[in-house]
Amino acid sequence: MNVRLHHAQPYAVGLFRIVTGLLFASHGAASLFGVLGGAHGGGTIAAGTWPGWYAAAIQLVAGALILLGLGTRAAAFVASGSMAYAYFTVHQPDALWPLQNGGEASAMFCWAFLLLVFTGPGALAVDGLFSSRSAAASAGRRDENRPEAVTA
Repeated sequence: MNVRLHHAQPYAVGLFRIVTGLLFASHGAASLFGVLGGAHGGGTIAAGTWPGWYAAAIQLVAGALILLGLGTRAAAFVASGSMAYAYFTVHQPDALWPLQNGGEASAMFCWAFLLLVFTGPGALAVDGLFSSRSAAASAGRRDENRPEAVTA
């Protein structure tokens, strides 16, 4: 059983990344464009307002990058930091615990993205396409530089 779970781990991480990125990007799109029901009563956030507009832009861009698996670790690091900032500046002053201050989503997104910083994108990521191409290219270069065996 453990062997099967171990082999499925990259796919589980990849699906986790895709779902988390989609949810995060959706939240940013709702805040910026009022789509998907919109975050503020169907409205949008005025461009350039601090911190709401910047948070929504980070959510949309970082969420899309994480969804695709493109620059996952860097995007997840920025997303995790933005959610930590949101939790401690918006939610935590109201009460100590996330259940009391409405910060469950911020806390969960923060920790989920921090996990992706350390695990990487998993399977089904655009990063994997680039790494497999570069690995194949570097393997080809190593073969070209290898001296041929001398036969007697």
